[in-house]
Order: sequence, then C-alpha cells, then structure tokens
Amino acid sequence: MCGIFGVISRSCSKISSELIKDTIIELATQSISRGKDSSGMVFKDILDSELIQIKGDISIYELLKNEKFKTILNQQLEKYEIGNVLQVMGHARLVTNGSQLKHYNNQPVTKDKITIIHNGIIVNDNALWEKHHDIRREFDIDTEILPSLIRKYINNGESKQTALSLSMQNLDGTVSAAFMLHDENLIGLCTNNGSLYYVLTSDIFIFASEEYFLKQLRYVKEFQCNVKKLLPNNALFLDTINFHSELFYLFDKSSVDFKTEKNNIFTITEILLDGNFKKETVIDPMEFINRSKEQHFLDIIQDNSNHISYLRRCSRCILPETFPFIHFDKEGICNYCNNYTAKRRIKSLEELKKLVEPYRSKDGSPDCIVPFSGGRDSTYTLHIVKKELGMNPIAFTYDWGMVTDLARRNIARVCGKLGVENIMVSADIKWKRENIRKNIEAWLKHPHLGMIPLFMAGDKYFFYYCNQLKKQTGIRLNIWGINDLENTNFKSGFAGLHPQFNKKRIYSLSIINQVKLFGFVAKNLLQSPGYINSSIFDSLGSFAVRYIFPKKDYYHLFDYYPWNESELEKLIKEEYNWEKAIDTDSTWRIGDGTASFYNYIYYTVAGFTENDTFRSNQIREGMISRQQALLKVNKENEVRYETLRWYLEIIGLDFRSTISKINSIPKLYNTTP
Repeated sequence: MCGIFGVISRSCSKISSELIKDTIIELATQSISRGKDSSGMVFKDILDSELIQIKGDISIYELLKNEKFKTILNQQLEKYEIGNVLQVMGHARLVTNGSQLKHYNNQPVTKDKITIIHNGIIVNDNALWEKHHDIRREFDIDTEILPSLIRKYINNGESKQTALSLSMQNLDGTVSAAFMLHDENLIGLCTNNGSLYYVLTSDIFIFASEEYFLKQLRYVKEFQCNVKKLLPNNALFLDTINFHSELFYLFDKSSVDFKTEKNNIFTITEILLDGNFKKETVIDPMEFINRSKEQHFLDIIQDNSNHISYLRRCSRCILPETFPFIHFDKEGICNYCNNYTAKRRIKSLEELKKLVEPYRSKDGSPDCIVPFSGGRDSTYTLHIVKKELGMNPIAFTYDWGMVTDLARRNIARVCGKLGVENIMVSADIKWKRENIRKNIEAWLKHPHLGMIPLFMAGDKYFFYYCNQLKKQTGIRLNIWGINDLENTNFKSGFAGLHPQFNKKRIYSLSIINQVKLFGFVAKNLLQSPGYINSSIFDSLGSFAVRYIFPKKDYYHLFDYYPWNESELEKLIKEEYNWEKAIDTDSTWRIGDGTASFYNYIYYTVAGFTENDTFRSNQIREGMISRQQALLKVNKENEVRYETLRWYLEIIGLDFRSTISKINSIPKLYNTTP
C-alpha cells in the first residue's frame, strides 16, 4: 500500500557519500508509485545522539526538493564522511487510517522510544487498545499500536525478539515495518506478508517494499548485489555498528537474546512540512453514521421505486423495458435471453493446474500476479490461486482514488492471513479526483447516460500497471478474477452500440463498436466543451489500455472454477473476517466508491442498475430463480447514502446541487400517478 525504504551504511565503509546520496534519492523516487498523500524520512545521528524527522502532507517528490531536507541530508553525509554511521528510513504514504493533515499521523511514527515506518493496515488496532489498558493511545494512525506493544513487552522483561514476535502475533491485517530503537544500535524489519526486500553487504544495508526498487539502484547494479526477500512471518535485526544480522521466525518463542552495545537515549528533532502545500481530506464513509444530522440531505434523495415497479420486465429474466435495444417476443422473453448461451464449462481446475505448471517457481519465489481490487471476486481468486493451485502470487492493487478505506482494510485482512505480498500502485489521486469532478460537472450540463462510463475511465490503467509489474518482477503469468456475470451491455448500449451477444470477454469490444464508441464520445465532447479538460489524455489512455494494448500470459479463474456466490460469501466472512459496508447488505461493489453514484443515476433515470443485469445473468445460468432475483434487486437498488455522500465529498462536488440536477433529468419511464 505505502512505500517504505531505508539505507544504513557502516562507519568507515568504502562506499562514497555521493553514491549513498544517489541511493537514497533513487529509493525515494521509486517509492512515489506507492503513495503520494504524504511522506517523511528519519535520520539517526549516532555522533550527536539525535533523531531528525522531516515529514508532512506532501509527496516524497516535493520532500526531496525541500531546502530543509537537502540541508539535513547533506549534513548527515558530511558526518558519514568523517566516520559516522549513515542511517535513514523513509515512507511514501497512501492515506488509510488517520488524516495526513495531522502531522502525528504521517510517518515515520515515534512512540515509546521507537521510531517506525509501516506498509499495510492493522485492522484490529481499536480492539488492541481496549485490550491493553496499560498502554495509551495518542494518535489516530493504526501503526501506533505496534511500537507501543513492542515497548510494553520489552519493559516486562522480554527479549527484543520475543517482544516483536508477541506484538506481531496480536495483529490482524498486513504489516511490513521497519523500526529504530532509540536506546540501541539496532534496526529491525518484520513482515507478515513478505512485502519487504533487502540488500546486505559488509558495508551497507538497504531495504524497500519492492524487489524492483532495489534492482534498479545504481549501487546494486554496479556491484551485482543479491536482493533477498524477507519471507512472511519473519524478522531481521541488524546491529548498525558491527553489521551483525539475525534472521528469525516471528512465531518461534524460543528466540535467543540479541546482544548489542547500548547508546545514549536519543533526542528528537521533528521538522514538519505543512505550510505552503495544498491539502486534501480523505473521508471514510464509516464516519457518516449519524443519520439525524444528515436528514436535510436524505430528504432530497429521490425514490421512484413505486413507478419503477410498474415497468414491463422480461418474463424470464428481470430486465425492464427501459434497457437499451431490448425487445420482447410473444412469450414476453427479451432478446438478451433469447441470444444468451449458458457458460457450460468443460474445463476444470485440474486443467488450469496443468496450464500454470510451466510458470510455477521451483524455489518458492513469486510466480504469478493476481489483480486484487479488494472486492469479493478478486479475494476469491487470490484464495484459490494460493490454496488450491499452490502458486505463490503477488496481489496487485491499483488505487486510482476511488478505492475506499473499507476495501483497503479487507485487502489487509486477506493478504495478512494468506501471507501474500500486496503491491499497491497509487495514481496521482488528487489529479484523478479532479478529473472525475471536471467530467461530472461537464456531464451535468448536458447529461447523457452513454457518457457515464467516462467517470470511471481512470481505473482502466489497472491493465497497464499490471503489465508493467510483470515486466518489473519478471513474472509472466497473471490470473484474473473477472466474472462474466458482471457483463453490463447497457453502459455501451446507452452510447448507441448494439449488444454483442456471446462476446468472449465482458471487456471485449469489436473494432466497429470501438470506432462507434469513439465517435459518440467525440460528438458529446463537442456538445459539452467542459469535457475538454486536463482529464482528456487520461481518458484517451484508458481507452487504449482497455481495448488496444495486447494482453498475454493470463488466465481467468472462472473459466476453470465455477463461481458460487454462497461459497464465496461463506469464505470471505468465515475465513477472512471480511468487513461489510454500513449502507448495504450486499458484498458486491462495496469497495468501489464510484458504484453508488452511477447506480443512483441509472436507477433514477432508467429504472434499473447493474444489479438487474447481474441477477438476470444468474437467472440465465440457472443459479437463482426470477422471484429470488426480484427480491434481491429491490433491496440492492436502494440508495447507498453514506457511500454516495463520501464520493461527492472527496471529489469536491456539492451534494445538494448535484443530486438535485440528477433528479431533474427526464426519466425513461412514466412517473405520473
């Protein structure tokens, strides 16, 4: 999720200060892809017994340009040249728990004479604070619990290894962390999902969240250093004076005390970068639980369910008469049902095992990438790939600004439980959200249902970055959890594209339809010039990566393993303690902040949502009855107010004026009594 990194160069090493400086800057620059919300670095100066932190709600790129940071770095390098140990740890943060506008929530976090940087999410921190009454919470950030527990166990007489082991055994979620003890010449690394890599020579210790970051370093290339992975549930301690290291398993309670010379207690100088930078508040939908305060907003939500209930629907599925290009035969069955071919799988999981065999690693190293949105299908896929196929996957997440904190917490739960590394590539979230806002503002001036997918264009780079990750890691295979039942013909149908029955993939589009779609979008851009904004290249790029860029060395799990909703829901709830949204009983689309908004538009204007298409496809596959489907969509199509409010808040649109404008759009059905 976030990016963490560090460089410790031994006193009187043969490595030049220039190369050390380049290594620090290279690592920091590489880590930008992991998070741009905030950043920070900490230097431990043994010569003057001082810890120097510099952090703020800025990207690490801005931190590197900051004059205060440059001064601190140069001072530490000068001391290194006269024999001081150079020690620095850094963090590029994607905000999860704790606003980045409060400086103490930004990392590094200092608590109880321990300074720590953490990649991941601890999902049970609140429960741990309640359980351990003898430690006190001071910040909002989930990371704080780990140093507090470590110090507690040390103070109770446990060795450092045992203290770390006991602390990590308490935690649920994903934890890959590095920490400095203020009163020891020691740095520690620990992980429960294997998302830490390091280089250790007689002169230098370098670590980072991704193997690729380390392999790109000039130092590593020139000296052909061996990059090692810290395996799940393992830890490493390094004595920063004599460079003695100890690697140990976190669940082994028979650790031997690690002896090191004690130093003076370090003083902390903290420099905060929170002055001349634009700030953004990320709001969790969980905050909107007091409905009484929001009643004035709830009152403007339009409920046309009574009128919608009179719509004519297919007698076999539940698609309504307002569905694009729909028509009914004399039995009342729609053309989508008449042209549907059931997915009769003749393939099996055993066949998939044979297909992935050439990609399987022989040494336990990662051998496939599973695109992991944090949704239920990708969770199901990651579980099957790890547990049933016996592969060693990396879970890849692309955060384009609409991944909710709920999704991030579920990602942490699953990856932590499976011991799977999660690489999260973060877009420039502020820019992405500005693009969404500009496109919605343009759409509201000339609303057309066919242009709604433009709001979600930014997430299609998932495909591009997945391919980039394959190149960076050298992993050739990726296994997708794309579900054919999610096929939504109406999104392109409203753009004037006739349905493509029995297309190979739900994201496939014929060349002719690609040209038609491009022409439709171009026409609307001319009609509403507001679409011609900073997002246009982002939108064009998304079209290219989805429809034009080649895709190879991949399989779709559900071509070989039957999708079963009850099995899936049992798995995510019982095995992974999955967290549900507070505004719906459904487990589908709850980690995507956009879905509540576009489904409100479709339901208000057209009388149906993607829930109707999903349940209709289940009917056609014989998974549920028509009556069951109707009961489900009546519940699922209810407005998800908390998430809707969150969505409009984070992209900067006024709730009242936006919803009022949507409500005024002419309906595709009769609303007269």
